[in-house]
Amino acid sequence: MVKHQPLQVYEKQVFLSFVTGIYGCRWKRYQRSQDDSSQWECAWFLILCSSFLLLLFWAYFWLVAQNDFNDFNWLVYNRSGEWKDETIPILTSTTLGLSYVSFLLILALFHISLGQQLNLFWVHKIGVLATLLITISGIVSVDDIWEDELDILLISLQSTAPFLHIGALVSVTALSWMVAAYAVRKERSNFQLMVLVIYFVSLLAVCLAPITFTCPCIMDRHTLKARPAIIGRRGAPMLAPENSILSFHRALQLGASTLEADVTISMDGVPFLMRDQTLRRTTDVSRVFPARQFQDASFFNWTEIRSLNAGTWFLQSDPYWTVRTLTPKDRSRIANLTVCSLVEMLRLSARANCSAWLNIHKPPPEHPRFRSWFMDTLRVLQRAGMSAKRVTWAPDTDRGRVRGLQQATNEKLSLEEIRQRGITSVRLHYSKISHRDIQEYLANNVSVTIYPVNGPWLYSLLWCSGVPSVSSDAPQVLRKVPYPIWLMSRGAYSFIWICSDLVSLAVVVGIFCFQNYHMIRWRMGGMQRCNPEQIMLCAVGRRPSPDVNIMKEKLILSELGSGLGSTEDLCVCPENGHVRYSPGGFAH
Repeated sequence: MVKHQPLQVYEKQVFLSFVTGIYGCRWKRYQRSQDDSSQWECAWFLILCSSFLLLLFWAYFWLVAQNDFNDFNWLVYNRSGEWKDETIPILTSTTLGLSYVSFLLILALFHISLGQQLNLFWVHKIGVLATLLITISGIVSVDDIWEDELDILLISLQSTAPFLHIGALVSVTALSWMVAAYAVRKERSNFQLMVLVIYFVSLLAVCLAPITFTCPCIMDRHTLKARPAIIGRRGAPMLAPENSILSFHRALQLGASTLEADVTISMDGVPFLMRDQTLRRTTDVSRVFPARQFQDASFFNWTEIRSLNAGTWFLQSDPYWTVRTLTPKDRSRIANLTVCSLVEMLRLSARANCSAWLNIHKPPPEHPRFRSWFMDTLRVLQRAGMSAKRVTWAPDTDRGRVRGLQQATNEKLSLEEIRQRGITSVRLHYSKISHRDIQEYLANNVSVTIYPVNGPWLYSLLWCSGVPSVSSDAPQVLRKVPYPIWLMSRGAYSFIWICSDLVSLAVVVGIFCFQNYHMIRWRMGGMQRCNPEQIMLCAVGRRPSPDVNIMKEKLILSELGSGLGSTEDLCVCPENGHVRYSPGGFAH
């Protein structure tokens, strides 16, 4: 008798090979395992999840902080002394890191769903750890340089929270398929119970999260106030150099109702427009006066200031990534710009019949115009023919000597202090004022202006809050927002919230029932078809139990009793006790 060797035919598992190969460099079948993952690999899975959540937070921060990119670059410039766009490497590294970690996390979830052992490749471990450390160092650096900007996260949630809730609900619902598969595949254990408890607590928290939301745009449409007026902050600095006459022209063309400018007093008493303390960033002073490039801008006389070019820097540095959109004619005009004086800006405002908002930098004590700077400014107002009622005076000094002008403050003051100082308007950073503060100021006839407002989402949020005016670097962007991005009544939002929660809960319950029913049916179907000619008992489980061993013995004995050994063979593997069937025959 010739005994044939048992043959094993494997189905190709391309997807499984791809998942285990990319994640753990286990491309071969014999390299894979369905044993429980080690504690070390579970720890790396937790590190991977933590990296993903941290990068998701980091990416969301920079998405909403796009409103203030120029302010961030300006802060970095004041520290380093060199102007360059620091947001480009940050955005690039964040995008790459989030994509990389998200891909690994998806592969890890597929491992869990398919019952495969986690084994992250050592190269990926280095990559995940490096990504995590770089992200943490970035958060620490931003907290040091740009600490106040972190407040934008809570403010943005007033606009994005309803959409983030739906996204989180979809993600948690989709995750239920893998959690359910893990629960029904594994033997009952305390860890499995802990996973289920954590999942359902998370699901409940996401479902009830809208209770904590405060969204001004959840309101009755009939109570929506008029569209906030747009103030050209330094003109339209995304389309022309800031505080230049061309920038103010662009702002007026885009419908700005007020022109806002930063005013500095020269050595000979001429007010001119300059944001920085020095002339290095926005002029060619390093070429014309190299020995004085770090000197305070107010210690130059007007003749020296007028000799500087104030447009070339904009074309070279492209601070808002908008130079490529300019026409050749616009580039030529920008290249020949000089520093703008206050009288030029005021005359332009008077011709356009719009208002002016002046942020005046008081000269230092050693400056020759230290005691007369406000008189220099008032004389310019008279020369420009500007009505005093159309000029807003922002400095908190010498208010009693500039009566007739509109009094404003850049500080958050109490209503009592506002009345005592004769202030009619407050101009505050969007992070320094709440929805309740806005309503309180407006109820007491105090006008509110919020700055900087460059994103449509923030403009829409302030519109719903009833803010009468905003100061913006991007009037060309806000001009395209004819209505709040989203506006919904309380009843409509409650209906959407409750329906989405109910649908999510129904889907989760259905998935758990389906997975449990499918597994029970698979096991029972396997038992019903259990006969010596079709079954391979090694598929029953990875770890043989006493019941399985007894079943194997009964099958062997039944085959021997029926005389199978004459033409067929049952092969028992001595290593693991698995039974395999192989057809055989006689040789002549």
